[in-house]
Amino acid sequence: MKLNFHKNHKLLFGVVFWGFVFLSLIIAVFPALWVQQENEPLPASEPITELERKGMKVFINEGCVYCHTQQVRPIAMDENWGRPSAPGDYARINRPSVWRQTPAVLGSARTGPDLTSIGKRQPSAVWHYMHLYNPRSVVKESIMPSYPWLFKIVENPSKDATVVSMPGEYGPSNGKIIATEKAEALVAYLQSLKQVSMDAEASAAQKAKADSIAAQAAKKKIDGATIYANNCASCHQSDGQGVEGVFPPMAGDPVVTAEDPTDHIRIVLYGLQGVPIEGTEYQGIMQPFGEMMSDEEVAAVINHERTSWGNDAPTVTAEDVAKVRNNDELNKIQAEE
Repeated sequence: MKLNFHKNHKLLFGVVFWGFVFLSLIIAVFPALWVQQENEPLPASEPITELERKGMKVFINEGCVYCHTQQVRPIAMDENWGRPSAPGDYARINRPSVWRQTPAVLGSARTGPDLTSIGKRQPSAVWHYMHLYNPRSVVKESIMPSYPWLFKIVENPSKDATVVSMPGEYGPSNGKIIATEKAEALVAYLQSLKQVSMDAEASAAQKAKADSIAAQAAKKKIDGATIYANNCASCHQSDGQGVEGVFPPMAGDPVVTAEDPTDHIRIVLYGLQGVPIEGTEYQGIMQPFGEMMSDEEVAAVINHERTSWGNDAPTVTAEDVAKVRNNDELNKIQAEE
């Protein structure tokens, strides 16, 4: 039998089919299996809970991957989202079954911000619920669609229900907003997205490159406005007006405008919750930034807050921040003794 593809259709289609199978195994299947087996989860990472896994399913089903990525590229424009992603970051995302592929959470469109470490940048469940129900309630310029079907409007919610408080113009005219199980699972998943440190020993070349990058970064001017936009504006808003009843305003806040900046520094370092401000109680949680930011970065964002939106308060230095941090640590040690 001659190998004539023009006359032997069975031969032609057989070669095409088995060639496709062979190339798929070599190019896609075998490398994917190798990556799945050889890359262990990073030591500091935690297993995905059942609730978080359900939330990941909601995340995928609702099409969040069409606009949001979970991959930090090793380029300058991705520096705000964390360190460059590594295979170990995804090692805990397993295939649901042998017949189903690994959930596609990496994304590619980048229409919205990267969510690789959103659990650290925005740990407040209140913020996430508001953002899902109506993104404009916390980010006025947001183009993200609302997801009201993840919530219910009821007149008398039960004690166990997760009630979502919204500013008047964004909430329903009657009844209260209740988060469904899908919403709770999705928020749990988003809160679980936190980058952890990589403990693997770097090679000499990698260390040299890292030292070079660190040296270049050290030369860059630390911009308090940029730090505020990346870490604070989602709650306190870009205009410093906050969100009524949920996140306090920065404009005219008595702590921000105080002559003594100690309380302002402590709040940025250690966070705050459940403390009324000028008689108003806020539901939002101010997360601590002490471990995420250097003294220079804390000073820069505080100075931005103390000199913006009509505020005219004395600025602080990195030494002022270090003094508060060191004194608090010393007091803590003495208290433990």
